[in-house]
Amino acid sequence: MRFYCISAISLFTITSINEVAAWTPVISRHDFISSSLGSSFMGIIPGKTYEFTSKSPADGDAIDAAKEKIKSGYAAAKAERKGNERFIDYELKMKFADGPDGNPRSRGFLVRRFTGDSTPWKFPSSPVRLVKEWPKEAPFKKEDFFRADSSKDTIFYAVPRFVYHIDEAAVASLTQYYRRNIKPGSEILDICSSWVSHYPLEFEEKMKRISGTGMNPLELLANDQFTDFKAQDLNENCVLPYEDSTFDVVTCVVSIDYLTNPIEVLNEARRVLRPGGKMIISQSNRCFPSKAIAMWLNMNDRQHLELINGYFQYAGGYKTRNAFDITATGEGDFRFDPMFVVEA
Repeated sequence: MRFYCISAISLFTITSINEVAAWTPVISRHDFISSSLGSSFMGIIPGKTYEFTSKSPADGDAIDAAKEKIKSGYAAAKAERKGNERFIDYELKMKFADGPDGNPRSRGFLVRRFTGDSTPWKFPSSPVRLVKEWPKEAPFKKEDFFRADSSKDTIFYAVPRFVYHIDEAAVASLTQYYRRNIKPGSEILDICSSWVSHYPLEFEEKMKRISGTGMNPLELLANDQFTDFKAQDLNENCVLPYEDSTFDVVTCVVSIDYLTNPIEVLNEARRVLRPGGKMIISQSNRCFPSKAIAMWLNMNDRQHLELINGYFQYAGGYKTRNAFDITATGEGDFRFDPMFVVEA
């Protein structure tokens, strides 16, 4: 299992969302800098700038206004694209409080988004047999869900991280899996989400609706595939903010290991799924060890799949559960992050 730590950045300002055709240098994580909690957001449609300021990132009207402007910027950038590029590079800018001279201080950086397309790899999907027989009653103890950092997740995730938590090969394998296994016209919910959902680029046009929940509203705001989103800490409130039988598919990417009430969350996912709908939980071997639950840290990849299967069993209503190893193959694949899916 790989552990990682990513430098935190604070509330930021998006000043442009442009595709960068030229070579883009790798952005060091140490280049991320902090900004004040009084930051504003700006969204640029190439050649024209729009700005608004929000006292709180949870300000609904301000978020809605920013979302529309940011999506317009994405749309303008996408219109200039030719084919399915392997990467899309965005220019982001964090705006500080005004400096001592009265001038605003800001710093820009580039974010690279993996499209999952035009890679040199192959994407097999190998069934993994689930063999553990779980008892009738859930055997989990309170200490199984202990976390080294027991502070509220709203503190840990208070600042946005515009980074990937799995490598490009793992992202691409999941993108291709979604393309093969989610029907056009579906309504999708991505829980525990962020600035990317790993869906194919065409999903924004081909799906009827894509909703998201996650910890950080600023990351969710930057996710251009969302039709709508709601920031929510599922460890504090497991009740998903949607009506019964709303979605065809619910996805959860490399986050089930952070949930302290996973059975209740899966029960909620089942509630918002339509009859015949499905949930897709994907998992690799990376995590923030201080936030992952204790029993997860003591298991290997195979055991993680069995555990997720157990969660589904105790949530109830998930009759058919299948696991797959979808790890990408190709040159250098011994270095790739593994990628697994449990679908129910």
